[in-house]
Amino acid sequence: MSKSHRDLLLAMQANEITEHRIYSRLAKSIKDPANRRIIARIAVDEMRHYGRLKAVTGEDVKPRRLRAAFYYFVSRVFGLSFGLKLMEKGERLASRAYRTLSRKTKILASFSLDEQRHEKALLGVLSEERLEYAGSIILGMNDALVELTGALAGFTLALRENYIIAMAGIVTGFAASLSMAASGYLASKEEAGQNTRKKPLKAASYTGVTYLATVALLVLPFLLSGKGGNPFLSLAVTLAVAIAIIFLFTFYIATAKGIPFFRRFLEMAIISFSVAAVSFLAGWLLKNLGLGGE
Repeated sequence: MSKSHRDLLLAMQANEITEHRIYSRLAKSIKDPANRRIIARIAVDEMRHYGRLKAVTGEDVKPRRLRAAFYYFVSRVFGLSFGLKLMEKGERLASRAYRTLSRKTKILASFSLDEQRHEKALLGVLSEERLEYAGSIILGMNDALVELTGALAGFTLALRENYIIAMAGIVTGFAASLSMAASGYLASKEEAGQNTRKKPLKAASYTGVTYLATVALLVLPFLLSGKGGNPFLSLAVTLAVAIAIIFLFTFYIATAKGIPFFRRFLEMAIISFSVAAVSFLAGWLLKNLGLGGE
């Protein structure tokens, strides 16, 4: 066995024991019995892979503790769906590596099939409350991004005072969040017959709270800039915050649900910034018509 081949097997061995550690810890924390059984079974498979690789290399390998802690933390904080789908990308790489090396090491031939089976099992495992209500969260966040970036752009040119712009944004956002929560409640009641697991009041809460949280992040640059700050710089920071929110949330949903990322991100960004541009133009017109503040 060449040194490069051996080093690659040892790296795979470390990966197997690391994933065993992750799946084992997650299995203990999962309440749903069916999901727990699937995750526990994958943990057993990973340990079996480790043992068979150890028989080839003749060495013990320690798990990558930081990697294990990272994926466990991500899965607990951001949801099992997101954490496992993020890990699933590594499973695909492992599956390809096993297929490549199986010609040299026969023991790896079955590993590739196991990794593919893990991927299918994980796709069927992911049923969580936060994904059940993802539509409500997206509704609140999208509307806040579109409405508030537009409103703050218009206020910036028409009013040109950070605190006044911030207060106008907060009042607008608060009123709109109540309206969105009410709309989310009514929409969920209409869907109640199709999705019995989705509770209208909880869906409305997700929509309203997400809307308010997004409003707070968008208004914050105007509050932090202070009375003498440049409102146009505050608007630029707000738009950067909007892009960051869109990027992070799109990445989260795309990863958790296994859907394309770039197209969805581009669509949300274009809509939000188009509305902001139109609103900025409206503020400019009001200012030049003498209807805005000095």
